[in-house]
Amino acid sequence: MNCSTTRGTVALTFERLLSSARACRWTRALPVCFLALSVATSLTATAATNWVTSWAASPQGPYPSGAAVAQPDLEFAFPGNMAVDQTFRLIVRPGMWSQRMRIHFTNLFGNQPVTVEGIFVGLQKTGATLVEGTNQPVSFNGGSSLTLQPGQSTWSDPVKLQFVHGNGDDGTDLAGRKLAVSFHTVGSTGPMTWHAKAMTTSYVTNQGAGSVGDTEGDVFPTSTTSWYFIDKIDMDAPKGTQLVVALGDSITDGTSSTINGDDRWPDVVARRLHATYGDGVVLVNEGIGGNQIVGPANYDPNNPVAGGPSALQRLARDVIGLSGVSAVIWHEGTNDVSAGTSAGAIEAGIVTVVQQLRAGIPGVRIVGTTITSEVGAAGNGGTPAAAAERIALNEFIKSSGLFDDVVDFYAVTTDPQTGALKAQFVPNTSIGGAGDHVHPNRAGYLTMGNAVNIGALVHP
Repeated sequence: MNCSTTRGTVALTFERLLSSARACRWTRALPVCFLALSVATSLTATAATNWVTSWAASPQGPYPSGAAVAQPDLEFAFPGNMAVDQTFRLIVRPGMWSQRMRIHFTNLFGNQPVTVEGIFVGLQKTGATLVEGTNQPVSFNGGSSLTLQPGQSTWSDPVKLQFVHGNGDDGTDLAGRKLAVSFHTVGSTGPMTWHAKAMTTSYVTNQGAGSVGDTEGDVFPTSTTSWYFIDKIDMDAPKGTQLVVALGDSITDGTSSTINGDDRWPDVVARRLHATYGDGVVLVNEGIGGNQIVGPANYDPNNPVAGGPSALQRLARDVIGLSGVSAVIWHEGTNDVSAGTSAGAIEAGIVTVVQQLRAGIPGVRIVGTTITSEVGAAGNGGTPAAAAERIALNEFIKSSGLFDDVVDFYAVTTDPQTGALKAQFVPNTSIGGAGDHVHPNRAGYLTMGNAVNIGALVHP
């Protein structure tokens, strides 16, 4: 909405209502004046809202299609692979805080209507418990429940976070603190739209437990390392706030990083941005484990693949459709190589994605990254032919001129003597063990995040 147009509308509305009031006796005019002030205030507030996405997680398919990490056995929580009369408490970490927020719910990959009610949001204390007095209700068009048809997504009404006393700071430091989003699923949900690899512990009740999202205590017997039915949160941010989107596959999503450690490479970049620019620049993560640039050609939720829709298919929803995007940093391609896709087809996909980003977000800054090694890994990705294709693609990424900047992730993570990941980057940080020679660990992600020129992501 254009602010000058809105101010004109407010003035005109107030003038007309006041004229009507003058034609009446003063006692009859009072309600009209109050109405005029209410309308003016409402329109002014709407004009002042500047939504910026503060947290995001790409919907990748119906549960359990995907590759969760350190996931407990959910057989008892979700027999039949669906929720039935259960309450979820999902834990998320906003990139910035403000007094007003909204939550986006989705039934993107469902095949039946999903009704949620008893929706609350509060500040996590520890585990599934909340800081006392912070849990508050969330509404949709003024109501307490929401029904999403198959494929439908929608925003909640704006919520005022009473515990935030100013944008980004309430007297204590909220940076890094986590938000708890609780909601009750009415009846049976059918297939649950989810993001498998949250790398963050959330909570759910048993089936039939009913609506308990209003409690600030722990009544959630089951933990999960995934997110369900929500895919983004916006905060009302000061004008000029910039949003960076990290787009990619499991290496962006954080496989082999620390559970609840927030040490994926995008997390490292986000902390560096915050240290330099404060809340003026926010980063969200739109990685999906197993994702490809060009495949599958058409994603079918009735016959899902673990990596979800391709980058080409999900770009409009997961990047262009976010609020306030100003830059994108993109790390992807290794799954295309492992799937046997030719270098030419992958290069064409890279060109198309960049073209669509620049067309959909005028002025966007785009930072490319080279593909990391899989030498020594099992499967097609570990073959000499795949290694040669990755090197050819990396040369294309660096020399194509498509990007505003390129980060050489391959160079900073690869042992030049072997062509494989450096030995210290291989052991698995998520669950222990030897690692898979595909996903860097905490040390590798720290190196990658520190290799990014954060200035290339920020508009002056």
